[in-house]
Amino acid sequence: MLRSKFLQTLRLGVKSLLLHKLRSVLAVLGIMIGVTAVIWLVAMGEGVSYQAQQQIKDLGADNIIIRSIKPAGQSTGATSSFFVSYGLLRDDLKRIATTIPTVKRATPLRELSKEARYIEHTCEIRLVGCTPAYLAMNNLKMARGRFLTDGDLKHVDNVCVLAHETAEQLFPYANPINKAVQIDKDFYKVVGVTRERAASGNIGGSFTGQDYNKDVYIPLETLRHRIGDQVLTSKAGSREGEIVQLSQLTVTVSDISQVEETAAVIKILLDKFHKLEDYSIIVPKELLKQAEILQMMFRVLSVLVAGISLLVGGIGIMNIMLATVTERTREIGIRRALGA
Repeated sequence: MLRSKFLQTLRLGVKSLLLHKLRSVLAVLGIMIGVTAVIWLVAMGEGVSYQAQQQIKDLGADNIIIRSIKPAGQSTGATSSFFVSYGLLRDDLKRIATTIPTVKRATPLRELSKEARYIEHTCEIRLVGCTPAYLAMNNLKMARGRFLTDGDLKHVDNVCVLAHETAEQLFPYANPINKAVQIDKDFYKVVGVTRERAASGNIGGSFTGQDYNKDVYIPLETLRHRIGDQVLTSKAGSREGEIVQLSQLTVTVSDISQVEETAAVIKILLDKFHKLEDYSIIVPKELLKQAEILQMMFRVLSVLVAGISLLVGGIGIMNIMLATVTERTREIGIRRALGA
């Protein structure tokens, strides 16, 4: 009895839908647009938020990153005899590592834009003078060979480690291990190749994105002795001279709860020895908190927009249903009079 009544109702419903095809399509389209908007908005928001949080976590919640920056309005000289000095100093590294008790370690690096060459193959690279700790600190993995060692730093060896893309451009058909790569006038023996790694984006407008796949890593002391702190570059027909000892310091704190306090102490220490604010301090833990707050706000906004989309779709469907009932008022009255 119930089954036959259900089937009869279903047949009437299908018949009604087929009689008004355009109206039915519009009703289904309203539902589809509303649901699709909700799914797309939530998925996009969660994806972007997850990527931003992963990039911040890659920097390390217990780390403080200090970058050298050129102060606004400070210009370089037009001749090679005039250089402008700015940024972090090797003395800053010593002071931070030895005078602040909450600092577990401080890892320096120096980076330059250079051109690498192997026979007829050349490519633009980011030359990074670093220590062995750079590998683990930046979540890099080795594809071939080894990374830099303490012995390389101690003996000021001319060795290098190529990033994934750099190795492919310089050695498209050969194994780069034990080959010699030329940078400026010096040759560096390739001892390893890193695996491909996703680039870090521009986080919170305060951290410059890095493409690790175009790097060449050499010992920090080797870069200091072979290239030095003075760099002369030519841009748009003019020469720019700069003196930068360190490009970045990554300070690891022994207790994650003391990150903000340690960052404040570092700023006081640097301000004492720097006449200009030629550095920026980035605290990934604070960026992570900001990202989480933004994620929460985006979720609230997503729910609001999704609710409006579904409401608009629902109103459209209700209008169609109301029009259907209104034009069939007589038919419904007759059916009820007959006992339907």
